[in-house]
Amino acid sequence: MTHFLTPRMRPLSPRRSLTLSVLDVGSAKVVCLIAQLKPAGEGESLPGRTHVARVIGIGHARSAGLKGGAVVNLDEAERAIRSAVDAAERMARVEVRSVIVNLTGGRLGSVRSSAGISVRGGEVTARDVDAALAAAASQGMQPGRAVLHTLPTGFTLDGQRGVTDPEGLIGRSLGVDMHVVSADAAATRNLMLAVERCHLDVEAVVSTPYASGLACLVDDEADMGVALIDMGASTTSFAVFAGGALAHADAIAVGGYHVTMDVARGLSTRIAAAERLKTLYGSAALTPADERELISVPLVDEFERDIPNHAPKSQLTRIIQPRVEEILELVRDRLRHAGFGAEASRRVVLTGGASQLNGMQEAARRILSAGAAPARVRAGRPLGVKGLPEAAKGPAFAAAVGLLVYPQVAFVEHFETRAGYSHARAGADNYLARVGRWIKDSF
Repeated sequence: MTHFLTPRMRPLSPRRSLTLSVLDVGSAKVVCLIAQLKPAGEGESLPGRTHVARVIGIGHARSAGLKGGAVVNLDEAERAIRSAVDAAERMARVEVRSVIVNLTGGRLGSVRSSAGISVRGGEVTARDVDAALAAAASQGMQPGRAVLHTLPTGFTLDGQRGVTDPEGLIGRSLGVDMHVVSADAAATRNLMLAVERCHLDVEAVVSTPYASGLACLVDDEADMGVALIDMGASTTSFAVFAGGALAHADAIAVGGYHVTMDVARGLSTRIAAAERLKTLYGSAALTPADERELISVPLVDEFERDIPNHAPKSQLTRIIQPRVEEILELVRDRLRHAGFGAEASRRVVLTGGASQLNGMQEAARRILSAGAAPARVRAGRPLGVKGLPEAAKGPAFAAAVGLLVYPQVAFVEHFETRAGYSHARAGADNYLARVGRWIKDSF
């Protein structure tokens, strides 16, 4: 099977204003944000951002047709996307034609590759840099995978590491290290197909933990090293940022919905009631007061009637705690296996709706530290975006806001369409599409 390259965003001019639409397709909810991006003045934006975003439209709908972050029913997914986009359009009074979308499922994964070339003429030119980047990117591509991000992490010149911009320097050999983030091609194509069935173009596909990091991390965290964990409904994705860049991305198919199902089974109640109990009284840490506090648990009889019942809060906590610990232990073990256990044991940011469970930060601090000094764990909330309603300023909306930030940093990526590779856009790359791109590129 061939490799697939997801659509490439054009670099965003720091002097250009634009209206941007993004789509966060999660397993619990679908969120559409429409925002105006204006060039930032002195001291107006956060470090690393070129624009100030103001949200003018927001719409969200209950997710449908997704499982484990991947589309499993196109019709249901299309209806959910249409509902969220329609609500955002009515609020903003603009028509959405294209969106940036995130991807959580499809077995997110990272590959680190290196490549080197000989420098002709002694001085490194832009063509030499492009050739080295293309060679490293091609090494990171795998059959059956869709490439989401190709991020250069460092250059070497004649063996000298730490070179940030080799163009114009003198040397004989140029090397580059590359971080390639990919997902299953089928999962990526199906997500894009669900969006395009709503008559929307996909401008870019962004991995969810990368988007959440762009929204939540402060400048020094990405430089010093931090693990970001986005806890969604049916998927927990996570990323490591180091040296100011994305260094690793991964995901596991366990999330907040699995906690809800454990509660429903353990307390013999409906799923809706279990979700309510988890939200109102749930905790990942047991306290002495939990034994004395009683909560109302509606039971269901053979006539499907809710029968009032009371249980100690400690019973609910003892159901929730093992699943939360399992999720965090899986994340810890995957990060250790990838060689990033140290970052997770020092500094952690939790985002996503499931991260708002009481006691989650304490549980993460205990499990991810793994015998070392306690990790610094904090909640990750979207930063530096204006116009968000209060309900959208929490960790559950981090990925959606991060998609608004992505165009401001997309220029650091290297994408090159080469023979043998094809775009992950659903449907055939027909003649009219090619003519349209030629006209757009030429005039």
